[in-house]
Amino acid sequence: MSSIPRPEYPRPQFVRREWLNLNGTWDFEFDDGDHGVKEAWYVSNRAFSRQIVVPYPFQSKLSGINDPSFHDVIWYRRQFDLPAGWEQRRVLLHFGAVDYAATVWLNGEFVTTHEGGNTPFTAEINPLPGTNYLVVRVEDRSTDLEQPRGKQFWKAQSESIFYTRTSGIWQTVWLEAVNSAYIERVQVTPNVDDYGIKLDYRIAPPVVGQELEVEIRYDGRIMARETMWVQSTPYRASCVITLPELHLWSPEQPDLYDITYRLKLGDSVLDEVESYFGMRKVSTEGSRFLLNDEPYTMKLVLDQGYFPDSLLAAPSDDALRADVELAKAMGFNGVRKHQKVEDPRYLYWADQLGLLVWGEMANCHTYGDRAVKRITAEWQEAVERDYNHPSIVAWVPINESWGVPRLTSDKRQSNHMLALVYLTRSLDQTRLVISNDGWEHTISDLCTIHDYTDNEQIAARYQTTAHAVSSTPARRLIYLPGFAYRGEPIILSEFGGIAFKQSEWDGWGYSSAEDAAEFTRCYSELMEIVHALPALDGYCYTQFCDVEQEINGLLTYDRRPKIDLAIIRAINEGAAVVVSAL
Repeated sequence: MSSIPRPEYPRPQFVRREWLNLNGTWDFEFDDGDHGVKEAWYVSNRAFSRQIVVPYPFQSKLSGINDPSFHDVIWYRRQFDLPAGWEQRRVLLHFGAVDYAATVWLNGEFVTTHEGGNTPFTAEINPLPGTNYLVVRVEDRSTDLEQPRGKQFWKAQSESIFYTRTSGIWQTVWLEAVNSAYIERVQVTPNVDDYGIKLDYRIAPPVVGQELEVEIRYDGRIMARETMWVQSTPYRASCVITLPELHLWSPEQPDLYDITYRLKLGDSVLDEVESYFGMRKVSTEGSRFLLNDEPYTMKLVLDQGYFPDSLLAAPSDDALRADVELAKAMGFNGVRKHQKVEDPRYLYWADQLGLLVWGEMANCHTYGDRAVKRITAEWQEAVERDYNHPSIVAWVPINESWGVPRLTSDKRQSNHMLALVYLTRSLDQTRLVISNDGWEHTISDLCTIHDYTDNEQIAARYQTTAHAVSSTPARRLIYLPGFAYRGEPIILSEFGGIAFKQSEWDGWGYSSAEDAAEFTRCYSELMEIVHALPALDGYCYTQFCDVEQEINGLLTYDRRPKIDLAIIRAINEGAAVVVSAL
């Protein structure tokens, strides 16, 4: 087993061979007085008093610090030696995610800044032969409600539906060596109807005489080879490639194509990148969701992506794969990733193993000009980062009116939410966009409703479409005044939340069960009702696992099943379960 935490290549859809993982032990310091910049803590000879294990947040056990109290400014430092042969290369420094605002120095010289706790950033650096010193300052204001923070609580202790904060570096840091020109990005858009894909690509820098060579394979067999001349003027170029065979991606059969990109100048290969893509089509027809032009019932589970020893940071790649496998083992064909832009390695396993994903932004919790600017910028970065993952079928920029609490009375807020819908559509026309998951929709491709009422009310409320869209769960309108239901599929996207304590965590749920038999009976009865409701086209059960004080998961916080996974699967598949046999 590697001594480097999270040793796997962190960007699985855009893989280069020459890279250096910078995870591991870094020097670390709290800067509660915010003196570090004035005192030049970014110089290489500055002594830090602590050490931290990157990429785990200081609030977590795996970081080695395990301090959940407020520390809004923190510093990291580590040294690295430039690998042999990299001296004449361009070197890219990548951060998977740093929560929230980062400033980076190398050998005492400023490199870059980035704001946004969920999305990656990259900078070209000029390291010296021998030892180099990398310093990162992170500012994460614990009580700033105009900062996109999702479920990270702004009080000292977790409570209700909010959890321990994740500050600082929480995804892999790494270096890559590239040549004088390299492939910066390729966006793959599948077109199932025309048996092909569109590639939009960026070269840094584009030079006359360069060629982009593309090779597509399925199951080891070459499906297509194309070569495009790189023009020197456009920053972004595109091409269309037709496939001789169409192998569709779905949760039941997650077929993927491998693709290699080579940037060439004459006989020289300047850059080579390995990737993959899936051919699948997402659409709606009337009140039905369609996958690859066939009606498809989404059976989702709410997954918050927290881990007991590392919070939002996954403890390992195996843990991410296991979460995908557990969701499938319980009979779900998808997850709604709740208030978290998930690690790309999770999406990789969802692509490879077959699991639908709703990609959701971590929201602010109050409205203002800074909140609008922040969430708009970060959401664009999130959609761009995850565009190529076939597993993602829907985008969720807003949940339950978080960050826009006065939609019915403040036109700015409803316009902001509507703007996010159109912004998302402008970035991606291949997926569905949900305007405000839960209620108070504007224009939305799915009508998604959160409802934690009892079985009797659930059964009555979703017998007809008219009754469903006129209901007011949590005393909220399903559609804002001025907007209306237009026949889109109705998804019960939060419900259930049955608490069943099976660990040391004390906590709560939306209802409760005392033992395994009662838990099974409650879950079975609820799901039998949901499966039979005429107005519903799919569902998302709350939730995948317990999280801190929320003990309403199907699994414990450390992913132990509360009842046999086969029983949960049978219930999700509509089979009768005999509770007395437990």
